Amino acid sequence: MRAGQDEPIRGVSARRVGRRRALAAGLLAAAMALTACTSGGDKPSSWQGGGDGDGGEKAPKAAATISEPAADAKDVPASTGITFTTTEAQETDVELKDAAGKVVDGTLAADGKSWLPSSALEYGQTYTATVTATGDDGKPATATSTFTTMAKPAKQIRVTSFLGDNQVVGVAMPLIVKFGRAIPEDYRDDIQRRMTVTAKPAQEGIWHWVSPTEVRYRPKTFWKANSTVSYKVQAGGLPLGGGWYGRSDLSVDVKIGPSFVMTVDNRTKRMTVTRDGKVVKTIPVSLGKKSTPSSSGTMVVIEKLRHTVFDTMEELGPEDGYRTEIDYAQRLTWGGEFIHAAPWSEGVQGRTNVSHGCVNVSMKEGNWLFANTRIGDPITVKGTERKLQNGNGWTDWNMSWDEYVKGSALPYEPPAADTTADTTPDAGTPSVEPTP
Repeated sequence: MRAGQDEPIRGVSARRVGRRRALAAGLLAAAMALTACTSGGDKPSSWQGGGDGDGGEKAPKAAATISEPAADAKDVPASTGITFTTTEAQETDVELKDAAGKVVDGTLAADGKSWLPSSALEYGQTYTATVTATGDDGKPATATSTFTTMAKPAKQIRVTSFLGDNQVVGVAMPLIVKFGRAIPEDYRDDIQRRMTVTAKPAQEGIWHWVSPTEVRYRPKTFWKANSTVSYKVQAGGLPLGGGWYGRSDLSVDVKIGPSFVMTVDNRTKRMTVTRDGKVVKTIPVSLGKKSTPSSSGTMVVIEKLRHTVFDTMEELGPEDGYRTEIDYAQRLTWGGEFIHAAPWSEGVQGRTNVSHGCVNVSMKEGNWLFANTRIGDPITVKGTERKLQNGNGWTDWNMSWDEYVKGSALPYEPPAADTTADTTPDAGTPSVEPTP
């Protein structure tokens, strides 16, 4: 947007100050003439010293200037915030009103230099922003800017969330936001500044771009069990490159369930299950055989299928392919790795790997796992011949924190040590058929 040309406003207009100073100068000249014509030395009662020449009333110490949107600006994006500067202000208030005088809700930025409406402004409407700065003298100084938003754009980008309101998910669930069109690199920082996450209790985390159309958020460590998480994307009316604009804002409220963590060790052929930090079960497993090993790494439960059919006939052909009915299937990768019941391998579970890459368990244990897991619960597999490839599923936890931070479009700023602040779609179709 264009930079504003407003000068600091100190509570009294420059024209008014000029008239007062001219009047004061005339009174002073008259007083000097009277003194020369009389024998007394007293000043006339109409002359008052001190102050700044306007009857003793001093201008406010504080000052405010609005830089964006500039006064009388036209075609302002509906996503606009109010950017301003103040000097010697002990308190700053920002108010935005529409043409009918209705106050627009919004939030002052933590740095005190900008203010953002709670939602996108209406298209083709006139608004007036007022910034009031008050110094330690208690006197307010104001700056105003009246502007008009642009007409509704023809090219708009849809923003969607994988999760819905009130959904309960596991402690490893990434927050997934998708865009209907690729966001150019030069605009990703703009949209990321409009993406906020509020967790209670507070938890450190960051956004990570996995592709031009998808960005995810994860905390530094697993979400705290039973916490609440809200995230908001203020994309409505935001310029996103090439004449495209965000279609609308997005907000989602979810809850994190108990901590349910699965760890599989290929050496022992056992799965250890912990709930809220306590071991609750040890389950014999059979992993992928040498020709089709399971992936070692940290994965997340992506979807749960009580009953399904694994069909690789088209992919592998009639000689190597298979079509098998499966119970209690929980997807871990797009490449086809699942946790699932495998009654045909129960005799070797805990001793030998015979699967095509999946984590095989018994019907009884598959039923138990299926009843206790949630989308977003983590599973870590250790000691197999193949490493998990990033991107093959929700592999956000397969990266170190330092690696994850590199995917942010904004520089990472660790929170203050004593901080108490709480703020800090379709998942896609697998490209390969599942393998049991």
